[in-house]
Formats: sequence, structure tokens, C-alpha cells
Amino acid sequence: MRSTSLHGAEARAQLDKFDRWAGLLDSQFSILGLRIGWDSILGLIPGVGDAITVVPSAAMLHAGYRAGIRKSAMANMVLNTGLDLAVGAVPLVGDLFDVAFKSHSKNAVILRREFGRKNLD
Repeated sequence: MRSTSLHGAEARAQLDKFDRWAGLLDSQFSILGLRIGWDSILGLIPGVGDAITVVPSAAMLHAGYRAGIRKSAMANMVLNTGLDLAVGAVPLVGDLFDVAFKSHSKNAVILRREFGRKNLD
């Protein structure tokens, strides 16, 4: 198992950063009572939006890998990211999916839980 180079305050700072990213990407704005974020908005640009918003997902996956989180947690994060990319690529349907699914928030929760298990948070 990999061991993390993140400890204490550094781990908390990284988790807080991922929480901020998730908020921006998944729920930054409220429109008619729905919380949407930049993932949904950028997703309106075919191909480009999904390519841009996969970068923060990849950073979260990399952080989880470096920290040596459980394989099941990594698999859940990969599934969340893969679903976001695959369904998000479908015009309009993908944008509605992004509004409901909020993959970045799901992955941030998984990381926080896993880092907590390792007593890093």
C-alpha cells in the first residue's frame, strides 16, 4: 500500500481545496432552486467543457492514489468520474445529469472519509 506524504494540516488544506473545487464545479449557482456549478455550464460547450472539468477530478484521483486510500474507494471515484465524462458527453442529457449527479462533490466526500480513516484529518 502506498503511504501518503500528506500529514495533518497539509492533508486538511488539500481536502479543503477539493471541497472548494467541488462547490464551484457542482453547486456554485442557484437557478430556480436548482444548485448548478461550472461543470454543468461548461458542459454546454461540446467536448471542451468535459475536457476542462475532468482536470480537477484527475487531481482528486491522484491525491487519493498518493494517500493510499482503499481500492474500493478509488474504484468509486473512478466510476463517478467515468460516469460524469461518459454521460456528460451526451448533449443536453449530460448537462442535466451533471446537475443531478455532482461527481466532484461525491469524490470530495470519498476523499475526506478515506483521509479520516487514515487519521490524516
